[in-house]
Amino acid sequence: MNLAEEAEPLPHARDQVRQTLDGHAPASVVDDAVLIASELVGNAVRHTVTGPDCISVEVYRDVAVVSVHDADADADSVRPRKDVSHDDLGGRGLRIVDELTAEWFAQPTAIGKVVVAVVELDGREAM
Repeated sequence: MNLAEEAEPLPHARDQVRQTLDGHAPASVVDDAVLIASELVGNAVRHTVTGPDCISVEVYRDVAVVSVHDADADADSVRPRKDVSHDDLGGRGLRIVDELTAEWFAQPTAIGKVVVAVVELDGREAM
């Protein structure tokens, strides 16, 4: 789904995840995947100049793969902050992603970077 032209990309990303995962996973897993997408898209909105370009959600037998692309090529900057306190208003997003996914990573692309999150569909806790 193209997010580049959306003034408010978060609702569109959430809808895309819900629609794609409908019938493929328990409601709690869908809710977790929506939260993951929200964090990834929100990070692209807050931490890049152009915001997110697109989101894709692919469903396989046991997992869903949520990918958010943006035009910022610095994939190394995408990592959970270890120094976040409970009083901080920000900085928890990638720690949440880390807790809710089987795995996640960022990698450069030809025109920016993609952050990929793998969500187990059967409702087991993340590894």
